Amino acid sequence: MSAPLFSPHSADIVVIGAGIIGAASAYRLAQRGLKVVVLDKDRPASGSTGRSVAGVRAQFHNETNILLSRESIAEYAAMPGSGYRAEGYLMLIPEAGWPEHREAVTLQQRLGIPSEALTPDEAQRYATFDTAGLGGCSYCPTDGKVDAHSLNHEYVRLAREVGARVLLDTPVTGLERVGEVWHVQTPGGTFEAPQLLNAAGAWSGEVGRLAGLDIPVQPARRMVFCTGPLTLPRPVPMTFDLGSGVYLRSEGERLIFGRADPLDTGWREGLNWDWLDPTLELALTRWPWLEAASLDRNASWWGYYELTPDGFPVVGRMPGVDGWLNACGFSGHGVMQAAATGRVMAQIAVGETPFIDVSPLGMERFDGTAVRRVDLQV
Repeated sequence: MSAPLFSPHSADIVVIGAGIIGAASAYRLAQRGLKVVVLDKDRPASGSTGRSVAGVRAQFHNETNILLSRESIAEYAAMPGSGYRAEGYLMLIPEAGWPEHREAVTLQQRLGIPSEALTPDEAQRYATFDTAGLGGCSYCPTDGKVDAHSLNHEYVRLAREVGARVLLDTPVTGLERVGEVWHVQTPGGTFEAPQLLNAAGAWSGEVGRLAGLDIPVQPARRMVFCTGPLTLPRPVPMTFDLGSGVYLRSEGERLIFGRADPLDTGWREGLNWDWLDPTLELALTRWPWLEAASLDRNASWWGYYELTPDGFPVVGRMPGVDGWLNACGFSGHGVMQAAATGRVMAQIAVGETPFIDVSPLGMERFDGTAVRRVDLQV
């Protein structure tokens, strides 16, 4: 009897991570005819994906991020199970940052994004807020949100449907390059593949260290506070105050809101309730009407961002390391850019030129010579 074509422990590529980036990449890789094995220490949507605020937007200051989001949002809009809702993103820009942001809106429009520049008074048609200190606002009606949990599981389903093997509760315990093949060690055995994709989210730096590689991705805890039910004259789109860093949006009959703590990095767990008062104080300055809301402690939650030093993801082949690919470090933008990233990674894996130029996101930029702008982490 002849040997099976697909040994249970061999593949063309091993994907580490079944979150939305890993699952979308596995789907596109298998769709290209590659034998794909996905390994995850937990379950889909059990990490950053399932605990995100699930916002999607194309309002960025650079072409690469705009295109990754534009193409991903278009894919989500065509997927019945994505939960995509075009509820808009409203950006509130302080006076000092308005000239640069206005240029970003022009770039977005050139790339086909229907964003618009507004005066603070004009933006009141989308949400009510105090206009003090603002130089202008921008709004994009195709920005919005998805159901990140369902979307992650849908990509896992699609990946399996086209032949990928997705092995859950299977942590990676060791990595070694032996000749032309990666040996990926797990409690269930060692998997072998000439290529490996690190899509482990906040754990991507740890995955790199298993192979002796320094991949500058670290976890950062983020709080999402939730109000009790309240009556508002209209739903509030995702509204981000760049001056204070506070965001809020409607979630059914409630609001969710939060603000990044730049010092809250590492593997800290649980909700940091000490972060609520300073966040709420800033929020009330911009949205005084929020004072009428109660807080639902049971509905509030926390999760991990996967941060890089410049706030941009690491995408592409690892310089000087045969067969190692990265798709990690999305710094809060993983859900909104997963669909396009999956297509890009599949093209890179088979040796094609990606349909979006992701060269600015390569590891090479961390040689100390590149200066990058950090985009919003919402």
